[in-house]
Amino acid sequence: MSDASDWERRIAAVWASTGDRSEAEVVADVLALVGERPATDPAAIYEHASALDFAGREAEAEALYRRAIAAGLDDERHPRATIQLASTLRNLGRAGESVALLEATIAAAPADGLSAARSAFLALALADAGRGDAALTVALRALARELPEYGGAVARYAEQRPSP
Repeated sequence: MSDASDWERRIAAVWASTGDRSEAEVVADVLALVGERPATDPAAIYEHASALDFAGREAEAEALYRRAIAAGLDDERHPRATIQLASTLRNLGRAGESVALLEATIAAAPADGLSAARSAFLALALADAGRGDAALTVALRALARELPEYGGAVARYAEQRPSP
């Protein structure tokens, strides 16, 4: 078994190489690294779920995301696992569950580097749930924060739209 920092470095390297390698190679490498860790390691469970999700195997990934979250993920992986689980639920045709998970996460989450990602996936889930107006409102609110020149105007327009 390798030390944790070396394992983290190697798992990050695999994910950084996705543009240069086949899906099968990426999944095989992630699963090989997962196999080096204890079966109860939350980070390894999460990486396993992410590999399955990457390969379009969302139905298999869902249970692993849930196991990883329940096992106590670290502060870096936990919010990502929640976003990825919500995306997986949406891809499995369960947009309502995805919306509920993301709305709860957004309500509890501090403003951080993943705020825009949460909003983007919430907008997608809302659209898939047939709530297009709410999806547009969420997307416009998130976009307004990134617009230095027209952010105020876009934010005001977003607030004039129906609430999500």
